[in-house]
This record gives sequence, structure tokens and C-alpha cells, in this order.
Amino acid sequence: MSNNGLVRWCRVNLFASPFDTLLSVVFIPVTLAFGWRLGEWALTQAKWAIVADNLRVLMVGTFPGEYTGRAWFAASILAVMTGATLGLVARPRRLVLLAGAVVAAAVACLLAGLDRLSASLACLAAGILPWYVVSRFDAVLRTTTKALGPAWLAAVAAVGVALAPVGMEHWGGLLMSVLVTLLASVLSIPLGVFLAFGRRSRYASARVLCTGYIELMRSLPLILIVYWIWVVTPLLAPESPVPDLARGLVAFTLFFAAYVAEYVRSGLQSVPRGQTEAAASLGMSTAQTSRDVVLPQALRVVTPALVGNVLDIFNTVPLLFIIGLTDFLRAGQMVLVDPQANGRTYEIYLFMFAVYLTVSSLITYGARRLEFRMAAGHR
Repeated sequence: MSNNGLVRWCRVNLFASPFDTLLSVVFIPVTLAFGWRLGEWALTQAKWAIVADNLRVLMVGTFPGEYTGRAWFAASILAVMTGATLGLVARPRRLVLLAGAVVAAAVACLLAGLDRLSASLACLAAGILPWYVVSRFDAVLRTTTKALGPAWLAAVAAVGVALAPVGMEHWGGLLMSVLVTLLASVLSIPLGVFLAFGRRSRYASARVLCTGYIELMRSLPLILIVYWIWVVTPLLAPESPVPDLARGLVAFTLFFAAYVAEYVRSGLQSVPRGQTEAAASLGMSTAQTSRDVVLPQALRVVTPALVGNVLDIFNTVPLLFIIGLTDFLRAGQMVLVDPQANGRTYEIYLFMFAVYLTVSSLITYGARRLEFRMAAGHR
């Protein structure tokens, strides 16, 4: 950005009005002072060895050490799919991508240690390379656009197969948080679409049932749904024990499907009625009209909201602690209970804050770029 561009940006965003100028004059020095003190503490006083020594617990929880390779394999698959997805909605500048890769590699080297350095760098490359290739080559971009949905389903299935020998009771840490987020996001969409159509159904019984379900889920807190599913499941299947993680996943799916239904319903209402009438005049049935005409347009409109729903799921996964699961936040608390942590609370929580901020920022960035591209496509 040139000097003139920087001055123009500051004038528009920081000093556009007297009130904006006052806020900028007050908060910019405070923010810089806070950032300086935080950076000074992080570089000179913080003991980051506590994070490096407990990185495996933070990443995979109580995952058995002999199966760590499976966890790295699952993480690499998720990194590849994440990079390919970002490549569809955002074309990174070479300098920004290179700087981000260097910083991420440096952090991976410092935290992972020499014994896990190759796996850390391989996982990092698995995310960055697809992002660059998909965003830079049009042929790859077109192919990825068509195959992204099935590829994500195949990736989730591959991760499940890779981690199946370990047992769901040992899944934990950041890996568990990401898997619950992905699975709940994928499973809640078809259920939400079904509820959205049911709420608009011409049959009163279906309309009342779907509306009642949606309003019930939206009126109850998620933590109550999680605990209720966890308690009721053994009563419904006493001879078939269901893992706690599966119960939590069911609760998340049932809860967030109600919100997906509302998103989809708003998208259905945005489709002009004339299109359904035109489809009927062509002899298409109601099911064909809904599947081939209405639903694709509705999903296109609400896709940014559905991506935002993924962020909501990721940020609420820590509620699974109530049924004894070790998500990323709970893993950090487990580390602090260890006497060897020696009160290094700030280091652990700052690291978790950085991870949550990074993941949430990627999801938010993807949703914003996707919304921008869809808006550009309508112009």
C-alpha cells in the first residue's frame, strides 16, 4: 500500500468524523501500549516450554501415543481439504502467503520440537499447497468446485477410518473439537433442509411438528440438550452402549439443525414465486421443483450463513465437558492441573486463545469472501 493509499485509508476508517477521531486518538495508543507489554512478556518472561511439553495433550487429548501417526494422518487430510476450500473463495497474494507460511513454520518448529518437526511441516504444507494451487489454476479451480462436496464426505470418512481403531473414548483435544465441528455441520444440513420444507408444508401435521421442533430447540440451551441426550441414550439402548462422543455429536446435530432450518427457510422465501409457477407450467412435480429449482437457489443465498453456523458449532464444542469429553479447552485445563505446570496459566490460555482466533478467523474470512463472490456473481 502506497503512502497516499495509507493516508486515504486512515482518513476513511479512523478519522472520518470528530467522534471517530476521538476514539482513534484514545484507543490507538492504549492498544499499542497493551500490545507492546504483551509482546515484551511473551518474548522475555513467558515460559513456552509448558506448551511444547504438553502439545500432544492439547492437540489429541488422551490419544494413545502408539497411534499418534493416525492423528497426524487425519490432521493432514483435514488440512488438505481446508486449503482446497479456502482456494475456492480467496486468492492469496504470494507475499502474504509466503509470510504466513514462514510464521506458521517457525511456530511449528518451536512448539513441535525436532522429533515431530517433519510431521508438523508436512501438515502445514498439506494445507498451504492446495490453497495456492486451487486459487491459481483455473482448471484445478473448476474441478475442485464440482468435487468439493463429495471430497469433504470422503475426507471425513477417511478420518473416521483412520481413527476408528483407537476408540472414540480416546479422542480429544483440538482434533476432537474439529471433528465434532465438521460432523455436526455436515449432518445438521440435511436435517435442517428437511425441517425447513416441513415447516412450509401444506400438510398441517408436518408443519406443526417441524415448527414445534424448531421452536423447542431454539428455546433451550445447548448444554441442556447435550446433557439430556447423554442421560436418555442409555435408557433407550441399555444393551448397546453408545460412546459419549457419539451422544454429544447427536445433541449438537439435533440442536443446530433447528438453526439451519431457519437459514434455509429464509432462503426458500427469497426464491421468486414465479419460478415455481414456471416449473409447474413445464410439467415438473412439486418434488422436482423443490429439488431442481428452489433448493439450489435457496442454498446459494444462505451459504454464508451456513458457514457462519460452522463457527458457532466450533465455539460451543467446549460445552461437551459436561459429559466428560476432553475438547481443546478442557485439555488445556488438564495441563494446568499438573503440578509441573507451576502456575503457567497465562501461557496455556494465550496459546489456546491464539488457536481459537486462528481457526475462527479462517472460517470468518472464508464466509466473508464467499459472500463477496456470490454478491459479485449476482451483479
